[in-house]
Amino acid sequence: MNSVEFGSGVPVVAVHGWTADHRLMSGCLEPVFGERPGYRRVYLDLPGMGRSPAPPTLDSSDGQVAAVHEFIGEVLGDEPFLLVGESYGGYLSRAVTRDRRDQVLGLALICPIGAEVQPSRRSLPAREVLRPDPAAVTGLDPATAAAFLEMAVVQSPAAAARFRDEIMVGLEIGDQEAIARVEQRWALSVPPETGEPFRRPTLILTGRQDHVVGWADHVGLLPHYPRATFAVLDVAGHNLQIDQPVLFEALMHEWLDRVRRG
Repeated sequence: MNSVEFGSGVPVVAVHGWTADHRLMSGCLEPVFGERPGYRRVYLDLPGMGRSPAPPTLDSSDGQVAAVHEFIGEVLGDEPFLLVGESYGGYLSRAVTRDRRDQVLGLALICPIGAEVQPSRRSLPAREVLRPDPAAVTGLDPATAAAFLEMAVVQSPAAAARFRDEIMVGLEIGDQEAIARVEQRWALSVPPETGEPFRRPTLILTGRQDHVVGWADHVGLLPHYPRATFAVLDVAGHNLQIDQPVLFEALMHEWLDRVRRG
């Protein structure tokens, strides 16, 4: 699996969302860790996404979790680490935490898939743009502009540039055949919240205007994470970290403080 690393110290493994790549995670997390020395940030590309090839046998989310486990075993061994997952990566990260609960020091989830995996079963708000700016997409190619406008709750030149540089770059290079295979067996065979609750510091960030995974279904996750801060941010969609960067970074810092003190 392709990966990029920065810094040294306590490992932080970051797992990106569906069909994106590691730049989605490094784009939002490096501003946080740039202010906090002592962390080794490991940003991976899931198989079939970014620069990580997918073998023909990889055909499910179970296979994705197995690949992440293999990667962690090779890169970290038994060393304790922090885990951050976004959207689909948050879904996978919950499964990894279930399997490595004694090794995961803390879990942060950014707009994760909630208790309802299948899109048709999710409780979703209507798509809404709260801060429109038609000039935000000036200079973007048509495909990037359309993708940004479909997702953005906050339309601004700065948000559009981040979408282009952190998200669209990954969406454009995924292995579409591998992605289609995994989509056929998208739900994990064992739900992530199976087993004992995870009793270490957790952060669950959701967007009030997230029309992709929503926020209401995530309430059902809370009993499994008794040390969780659960935040529903207004003026934030599925790319919450771009719509609300100041709040995102503040809540990430608070989570890291809780992990350190724990």
